Amino acid sequence: MKMIAVEQSVGMLLAHDMTEIIPGKSKGPAFKKGHIIKKEDIPRLLNMGKEHIGIIEYKEGDIHENKAAIRMAKAAAGQGITFSEPSEGKVNLIAAYSGLLKINYKALHEVNNMGELMMAALHTDMMVSMDMVVAGTRIIPLVIQNDKLACMENICRNNAPVIQVVPLRKLKAGIVTTGNEVFYGRIPDKFGPVLYDKFKELGSEVVRQIFSKDDPDMIAQSIKDLMDEGVDIITVTGGMSVDPDDVTPGGVKKSGAEIVTYGAPTLPGAMFLLSYIGDIPVLGLPGCVMYSRRTIFDLVVPKLAAGEKVTREDVAKLGHGGLCLSCGDCRYPNCGFGKGGLY
Repeated sequence: MKMIAVEQSVGMLLAHDMTEIIPGKSKGPAFKKGHIIKKEDIPRLLNMGKEHIGIIEYKEGDIHENKAAIRMAKAAAGQGITFSEPSEGKVNLIAAYSGLLKINYKALHEVNNMGELMMAALHTDMMVSMDMVVAGTRIIPLVIQNDKLACMENICRNNAPVIQVVPLRKLKAGIVTTGNEVFYGRIPDKFGPVLYDKFKELGSEVVRQIFSKDDPDMIAQSIKDLMDEGVDIITVTGGMSVDPDDVTPGGVKKSGAEIVTYGAPTLPGAMFLLSYIGDIPVLGLPGCVMYSRRTIFDLVVPKLAAGEKVTREDVAKLGHGGLCLSCGDCRYPNCGFGKGGLY
């Protein structure tokens, strides 16, 4: 910091807040630390009794915090991201539309490990809405050397995009509802309505629901019929436990689906089955999807709607953070469910 006459301070950075007191009216900072002094500020500073003020001198290659934050935000942003104006050295990254937030968390860690700058983001794979703040960035000091900022930009360039919002496709979903008790009308179907609502929440729609007996051949044929109708995703409900008479997994396998995993490290949702016929996902959904507010369905299906090919490794990673607390007042996705498996 250097003390300098107010008249000579135009274009320089304030080293500390400047408090203004108006007797009987107000007391507060008239100018904040890091403010770039303008010619029109001089009379006000003199009226505040400030003939000399502390300023921070620029060195060659120094970048002001506002300009640095803008550069950092632009370097990290991919599709679906807009920016706020800089405020006190910080720039917010904002979702341009609703979708699935994707964070390259390894690149984010590399940036934050540099020192003198920071970037904070929401968790990857989180559903976000339009105009939601998804990340923020700033430097720690008031100025930073251009070389360091350029290094950060190079990390982002080599790992682009670091932060993006992927829009969800409007999936045409098919449902195969299994169970003799439903097929023969002994009890009403309560699973189908839940899935209609869940797909609608993601901007997708159920185009057909087929009821099947507890018969592997009939389940397999129902899946094939939905495939012939051009659906984008198939869910098979019921019969996903280890009971001897639960035949859904066998029916899925008979349809020609390639099983990726039977079982998931999540509660609710342990008896989940993930398979594919070509590029079409075929999901075996356990009963918890019908009666629990949030389950494995809510962790996997948004990724599929975003166009991802979910793997066995992706499902295995859900174990860290895979325990839902079943809160009375559900706050998902603003909670820890499904947000731990990053390694």
